[in-house]
Amino acid sequence: MSTSLWQPWSLRDLVTDLARGATTPAEAMARSAERIAVTEPELNAWVVREEPDPGAGVAPLAGVPLGVKDIIDVAGLPTRCGSGLRADIPPADKDAAIVTEWRRTGAVPVGKTVTTEFAFFSPGPTANPAATDHTPGGSSSGSAAAVGAGQVPLALGSQTAGSVTRPAAYCGVAALVMTNGRFPVDGVTGLSPSLDSHGVYAATAGDLALAWSALSGGVDVARPGTPGRGEPLRALLWSASAIDVLDPAMQGALETTRAALEANGAVVRDFPEEQLVADLAAAHPVVMAYEAARERSAELAAADQLSEPLAGLLRTGAETSRSDYEAALDVIARGGERVAELLGAYDVVVGAAAPGPAPRGLGATGDPVLSRPWQALGLPVVTVPGLRDGAGMPLGIQVVGHRLGEDHLLAAACNVEQSLVS
Repeated sequence: MSTSLWQPWSLRDLVTDLARGATTPAEAMARSAERIAVTEPELNAWVVREEPDPGAGVAPLAGVPLGVKDIIDVAGLPTRCGSGLRADIPPADKDAAIVTEWRRTGAVPVGKTVTTEFAFFSPGPTANPAATDHTPGGSSSGSAAAVGAGQVPLALGSQTAGSVTRPAAYCGVAALVMTNGRFPVDGVTGLSPSLDSHGVYAATAGDLALAWSALSGGVDVARPGTPGRGEPLRALLWSASAIDVLDPAMQGALETTRAALEANGAVVRDFPEEQLVADLAAAHPVVMAYEAARERSAELAAADQLSEPLAGLLRTGAETSRSDYEAALDVIARGGERVAELLGAYDVVVGAAAPGPAPRGLGATGDPVLSRPWQALGLPVVTVPGLRDGAGMPLGIQVVGHRLGEDHLLAAACNVEQSLVS
């Protein structure tokens, strides 16, 4: 039977309360632990948890509970990567570089969240907080679900294909995929070096803007009075017609988004080269498989102990020729140049974050095809929540920005979010 556990926890409200003294870091940790205790029996979002001393300090996110995807090292906790091959792995002796950066903001890791096997397709036990008999997506399933259920206000993910964008869309939360290479991936068990990117989940795009300002040391673009925030948004609307996977509910969500943006003063034009994006989507899995077979060569040697989807990926990559890999890289390089030209006069590309709402059942994680082209280019992406289908299931919109343009992208995503709720 389906249950809704959807109750996201506003990061901005928590940070405001902490700054005013209306709550304390210890109380924030207690709230997180209590919500986990209530929801975890049905949600199954966590691999291992701890009760750290939240400490005190003046960092912008001091005392904020943080979930960490279980392919990312946290000192003192094992990194099992959703695989029996790592069942007996000892605890990590130091944090991953990205965890060090988040600790610098004051955020406090409270445990490791469920990932699919080595961040590929084979799902873990996590349910969707919006409807527990539906998939939360993958591979950052635990992090998306933990934020959707209000267990933590902030959680880390990673994306190689659609591992952050799709779970955010399915679970009705916001997520930022950072520009590929924006932060080091030391201490992260990756799949494809040219594609792997860091991600982070929060309740809203406005919450992501706050989190990003703390991480990057920049301005909080969601705050009123931010320079440039009142300027009209210029967006290219990507229909994904050449990929042809959108269900009617998602097509309707795109139409709703366009109308809302235009009503809010945005300039919206159709993305003019749909086949270009489809070609990028086709090149992406070639690169991913080729690199994964080499990055995870030890696992390839133990393929009989892997799920068939992962074993198949690694075998396919091992059989992919260098010339086919380089041809795919060439498609991506040329496509990236053209997309940069098209974005020259626009702020963002706006499109569907997933083909539709989360599919029913926990045996599969959904289709990442709509994230593949943008991940191939290494561009930053924000998933904006707020829309629902007729059955009440979340429908996410993805907003794609310029390389290394997270500030501008988040401002645009906040614009989209505000347009949808106004």
